[in-house]
Amino acid sequence: MSREERSPPRGTRVVFYRDTQLGRHELTWIQQRIDVNQSVAREHLAREICRRFGWRRPNGDLPIRSCLDLLRRLDRRGLLRLPERAPRQRRLGGVLRAPVLAQWPRPTIEPTGELVLRLLSPNERGPLHECLARCHYLGDHRTAGESLFYAAFLGEEMVAVLVWAAAALHNRPRDQLLGWSPAARVRRLAWVANNSRFLVLPWIKSPHLASRVLGANLRRLSRDWERVHGHAILLAETFVDASRFRGTCYRAANWRRLGQTSGFSRTREGYRPNGSPKSVFVYPLHRRALQWLGGEESPLDAQVNRGAPAMMKLNLNLLPLDGRDGLVKVLRLVPDHRDRQGRRYPLASLLAISACAVLCGAKGFRAIADWAADLSKPTLRRFGITRLKNPSEPTIRRALQGVDAEQVDRRLGLWLLNQGAVLEKAGIAIDGKTARGGAGDDGKAPHLVSALLHREGIVIAQHQVPEKTNEIKSVEPLLEGVDIRGAVVTGDAMFMQTSIAKHIVEEKGADYLFGLKDNQPTLRDLAESLQLEAFPPSA
Repeated sequence: MSREERSPPRGTRVVFYRDTQLGRHELTWIQQRIDVNQSVAREHLAREICRRFGWRRPNGDLPIRSCLDLLRRLDRRGLLRLPERAPRQRRLGGVLRAPVLAQWPRPTIEPTGELVLRLLSPNERGPLHECLARCHYLGDHRTAGESLFYAAFLGEEMVAVLVWAAAALHNRPRDQLLGWSPAARVRRLAWVANNSRFLVLPWIKSPHLASRVLGANLRRLSRDWERVHGHAILLAETFVDASRFRGTCYRAANWRRLGQTSGFSRTREGYRPNGSPKSVFVYPLHRRALQWLGGEESPLDAQVNRGAPAMMKLNLNLLPLDGRDGLVKVLRLVPDHRDRQGRRYPLASLLAISACAVLCGAKGFRAIADWAADLSKPTLRRFGITRLKNPSEPTIRRALQGVDAEQVDRRLGLWLLNQGAVLEKAGIAIDGKTARGGAGDDGKAPHLVSALLHREGIVIAQHQVPEKTNEIKSVEPLLEGVDIRGAVVTGDAMFMQTSIAKHIVEEKGADYLFGLKDNQPTLRDLAESLQLEAFPPSA
């Protein structure tokens, strides 16, 4: 096929995608890559196109699914020609492997216990898809772009499932509420999420369950979205089929009904009337959500980036990966939680790759896998990997989800210290912070105490504060195994405790400098009686 035959027809109008202008030259390049890689999976082609134009989500992931949708739309419009795709059978499975609907129809049950909402990982979604396919009137839902999947439990019984996806591009009642212009909608749509599926399993009988599940989900939705996708959510929206439902559970959960849609559905050929207008409900997740989303000047405009900046480049040739004090050797001391059978990559190698990817700006499993996919074979050998294939996203995710995070953090801190940081006469700050955007299965963000070098800005140790305790009792576990002899440990007035001071001076061989407040009047009076202001620091 000649270049002229492969090129899009003359007069092709410009296509805009993620603030990128795709004209004749760009479409010709894409078509050439398609023709050269006829036997390559479409996902690999989409990954190459995303890298070529610098398309990334705010968390660093490549928007593979969204790019595939773009290619299919361009193919239908005759601007590109995609090769035929072989049918592929969908596989369900994962941690929740037991089929939920093995007995059908299931008898009505009244489960008891505490309501627990779990954010499902990709390998746990089998039962969710099974329930949606069998019980939801719209069937299963395959999302494109950013999405989250939840399952609600009462005791051990799964009682409801929820799917959140990217917001609808065209939603007239919502756009009228916010007063969006088309340009503002493109810039700020990322801060809106759509509740595309909500199903209370039909055999479950529990009073007010739907509104309880919605309330629990809304309380953690923005934190989970930020942790997974790198940015928060300010507004939740959903569509309710008015011919089937009244939206009672949404009203009970304080959602606001805005009106009805025009009754069009998006299909592969475009938008077509469906004869069934939907009621539009929204729920602000922040007190300034409507102001920030709809204002003419919004702080969101400085943050949003439809194509996140390319990840930072790292010269791996200068980084001590292998050898005696290499990163891979240090991480080999981390216990491997995986079964011996089926291990294809060393855990230390996967941890080292993940650490370097995060250093470059990766914020999720997919972004780490995309970074690893670009590693050359010689570089993989430096990481201790001799296989011909780069590690995939599921492999990295399974390795990281079960690893002892404190062990990894401690080993990385010690390795950083060995890269030239000198602790003698150094200043070490200890402080506690709640990890913003982080949350466990209980929806609570972890609280960490960290030790940070003043000059280098390196975190040499971290410790998660156990529940029902405080930062004071976490200082000794934090400094365990770290040689701080000759250093000066600084902290705020919270750490002005006799036990902490003795531990630092007598057991660790260091000095301390803590703040002192009026909540310790006896110690304050003693300090004032010493008249320390009469002596210069040199004394």
